[in-house]
Parts: sequence; structure tokens; C-alpha cells
Amino acid sequence: MGHREDLLEGAKRCLLEKGYARTTARDIVAASGTNLASIGYHYGSKEALLNLAFLKVTEEWGDVLTKDGEAADVAEDVPVAPLDQFRETWERVIGSYEQTRAVWQLQMEVISRIDSDPELQKALAGPQQEGRNGLAENMLGIDPEAEPEKARVAGLFCQALLAGVMVQWLMDSDSAPSAQDLTDGLKAVLEGRVGAAAPNAPH
Repeated sequence: MGHREDLLEGAKRCLLEKGYARTTARDIVAASGTNLASIGYHYGSKEALLNLAFLKVTEEWGDVLTKDGEAADVAEDVPVAPLDQFRETWERVIGSYEQTRAVWQLQMEVISRIDSDPELQKALAGPQQEGRNGLAENMLGIDPEAEPEKARVAGLFCQALLAGVMVQWLMDSDSAPSAQDLTDGLKAVLEGRVGAAAPNAPH
């Protein structure tokens, strides 16, 4: 790899080991075996490099979950009911917690910095929609090209749920929701709406 790739890999390692705020330019140089001038030459600034590294880390985390799901699909090759697919997806997400806890922590830190860091906010704004489409496709099997509006709203739902689950697992893993809890909760919401009589509905 050249210095550009080395810097990106070094920045990714630093983010997972130290977090966003505690990573310095010298940390990245030490982790990548490059020099300080290379950061400015290839990326313009340490912040620009860290922002890109963060996006790459989250993409790779998503790829791990996708590969697990593809392996399961190939092994079974049987249509899966929506609620079963939902539960199986969350089993992969939650099952990855111990292995990818650093990624979850990093995402929470980055979210907490957005209001006070306009450059970070700007860097993340573009990939937001792409990320939501990825969630809709990987978690619910919705093709963003075939059903763009359905993928958009499904991605928003998945993103909101994912953030909430992350917070609960980081705060107290013992009481955090399981995949079955989430599935039962979604089922309860759906059944509650279906079973509720409209105000003027005939009895």
C-alpha cells in the first residue's frame, strides 16, 4: 500500500482503539508508519482523514453483517417470513456486539460531536441516504433501486431502531433488548394497531 492507504488504515485502527476525540495526527502517523506531511498532502487535514476513516469503519461493519446474512440465505435457500427475517437480522446485529463493541462506541461518540463539529456534520450528511438504503436492503431485503420510497422509509426506521438498540446495549447489556424482544415488540405494535377499533367503526 502507498501512504494514502496506509494513513487510512492507521486512522481506522486509531478510531477503534482511542476514539475520535483522542486520536491525534501523531497517533495516526505512528499507526501507519508514515509522516505528518502525508496527512495534509493526501487528505488535507487530520479531520478529513478521520471522517473518511469513520465512514469506512461503519461500511466494513455493515459488510460483516451482510456476509453473515448471505451465508444463511445460501445455506437455507427457503423463503423467510418478514418477522422471522427481522429477528434473524437482529440476531446477527446483536450477536456481533462483543466483537464490534468498539464500532458501536465510536458511532455513539461521533453522533455526540455532530452539533459542535460542522465539518463532521457535512461529511456525514451525504452518506446518510446511502447508509439508510443499505440498512433497508441488508436488514429487510428491500431493493432501493426497485422500491426507492419503500427503502427510504424502511431505512429511516432501521436507523432509528439501530441507534436506540446501540444506546441500550452500551448502557446496560444485561437489560438490553434481544432479537426476540425486538421482534415481539414489533409484533405487539402491529397487532395493537390492527386490533384497535376506529372511533366511528361499527361494532
